[in-house]
This record gives sequence, C-alpha cells and structure tokens, in this order.
Amino acid sequence: MTEANSPDPLSKYREQHKHRLNYMPWLYWSLKPKHRAWAEAWQQEYQAYLMAMETVEIGKNCFISPLAHIFAEPGRKISIGDNTFIAADCTLHGPLEIGNEVAINHHCILDGGRVGIKLHDQVRIAAYCHLYAFDHGMALDQPIYQQAVRSQGIEVGKDVWLGAHVGVKDGVKIAAHAVVGMNSMVTKDVQEREIVVGNPAKLIRYRE
Repeated sequence: MTEANSPDPLSKYREQHKHRLNYMPWLYWSLKPKHRAWAEAWQQEYQAYLMAMETVEIGKNCFISPLAHIFAEPGRKISIGDNTFIAADCTLHGPLEIGNEVAINHHCILDGGRVGIKLHDQVRIAAYCHLYAFDHGMALDQPIYQQAVRSQGIEVGKDVWLGAHVGVKDGVKIAAHAVVGMNSMVTKDVQEREIVVGNPAKLIRYRE
C-alpha cells in the first residue's frame, strides 16, 4: 500500500508537505520534531538510493529533492557538503564540488563539463540559474555541433549570491562575497565584494 493510499489520516498532509519541501527546502530545518522524524527518514532513504546509483557523496544534514535530476557517472563525481540543499527540477551533471551550507533553488542547471564547477561554502543560487562549464567552437569551416568542445571550469567563492535567472559562462571565477543581480549574464571574472548586473554583467558598486 502506498503512503497516498494509507489509512493514516496524516499521509495526505505528508505528501503535500513533501511537495512543499521539494520547492522550498529551507523549511526542512524548521520542521517541528514530529514532522522532522518522517522527513529525515524520507531523506535518508532517497540519499542512500542516490549514492548507490550515481557517483555522489552527500554530507550531513542535507536536503536533496527527489524531483531534482542528478547525474554523476564515473569520472564526473558530485560531492555535496554538510547542511546543503538542492531543490526540485534542478539538473546537476558532474563533476561538481559543492561546499557546506550551499543553497541551490529550483530549476537550476549546473553542468560541470570536463573540468567541473566548484561552489564554496555558503553560496546561494536562486531559481533558474544556469552554470555551464563547457563551450563549443564557432569557426565557419564546420557546423557548430561538430566543433570541438572545451572546458575551463567555473568557480564560485564563499558567500556569493546569484540572483534568479543568472547565467555563468565557462571559465568564469566569481570571488567571495560577490552578488550577481537577477537576469544577469556573467562572462568575465567577478572580484571580491563586487555587485554586478546586466548582460554582460558589469560592476555597479561594492558590498560594504
């Protein structure tokens, strides 16, 4: 018997609460003890399954939505630090190194290409961000899809905030404590404490 068909009167509530947590994972850490018990069991079961099926390491006290798409074949490892969450409808393809207390909100895409993406501790990535650590050549002697693919990697420093719908190009390094405004496209390195916005993203001021 599935949980949805269980005679337990709280089962429907739990299914809706799971749905809420999938899209608002920060609520996981404020659950009351009676709800935290089933939520932890749910997460432990799913995370064990994920680590058995993919080349993934998951730290302590994490929330990983079962509605996220996480792919880490051998050679494309994904490591996830403690107290980190990954929300629903994200697509993560290793190699990825994700630090502690990192937030990856719903509908984000992170593809590590060959070199990988590194997110330092306390990075916050808002919904619909796209980070691609690879690129195609564009010479006219052959179609784009036949061009060689390069990968330089992406690095995002500690306590960086990427606003919703931000794109980050391969080869970019965003230094600690920087902020990237909503709907921006980051094509060049961002220095510490810079606040950048636009397409391409440009400095507007510094975090004080």
